[in-house]
Amino acid sequence: MKQQGKVFLVGAGPGDPELLTLKAVKAIAAGDVILIDDLVNPAVLEHARPNARVVPVGKRGGCKQTPQEFIERLMLSEAQADQCVVRLKGGDPFIFGRGGEEREHLQAAGITVEVVNGISSGLAAPASIGIPLTHRDWTQGAVFITGHGKTPEANPDWSALAKLNLTLVIYMGVARCAEIQSALLAGGKDGATPVAVIQSATGAQQAQLITSLADLSHDLAASGIGSPAIIVIGDVVRCADQFDAHACQEQSSLQARHSA
Repeated sequence: MKQQGKVFLVGAGPGDPELLTLKAVKAIAAGDVILIDDLVNPAVLEHARPNARVVPVGKRGGCKQTPQEFIERLMLSEAQADQCVVRLKGGDPFIFGRGGEEREHLQAAGITVEVVNGISSGLAAPASIGIPLTHRDWTQGAVFITGHGKTPEANPDWSALAKLNLTLVIYMGVARCAEIQSALLAGGKDGATPVAVIQSATGAQQAQLITSLADLSHDLAASGIGSPAIIVIGDVVRCADQFDAHACQEQSSLQARHSA
């Protein structure tokens, strides 16, 4: 039965359309209106009804974006018109996807909202090259962090994070890589700590770099890797398929691979 006047906040995963959940597929198939982000693989739209209206609402760091206020107003107006609205986001809607803001806005207007989780790039990117975020020999936890806050005052406390023996998983950090590197080193993080940068994880254009914290900004610039990318900092990077322990300790290992 078609669901009227409802909004689904759906995570489309990191890029590979086969990583969609079954629940996400069902939600997409129910949509009258589908608001799709730039980072979502268009192939997932094969699950949509032929008469569904697809509205691109680009959200990509460092590029021209559809204002968040416009997206929220559009979702609200369509839901109030008894449409089933699917807000289709890359990764997971509740992990740096602004899903919390959208849910609050819609619920305040009396709209029913259902969240459908997706596989976040912070999970998929490390796994795609063999990196576990936790490992009993090296760390007992991981921290998901944005590379920049909504305001300068909301930026992460890198000095405090440097002192944690936890895997750091940084979203949207490429543009501020040098600043993050400097703050972590100043906070006491060992320069030999292994680092991985994974761009466009699970997609056809995936590329990755394995290096050390001391050489991160230099090697990242030389690699040509850019956004969207996940930065993983910690000893678990030693599990990466391309990890070279000697090179990381001595001069860092620059191993950027671009898929054909």
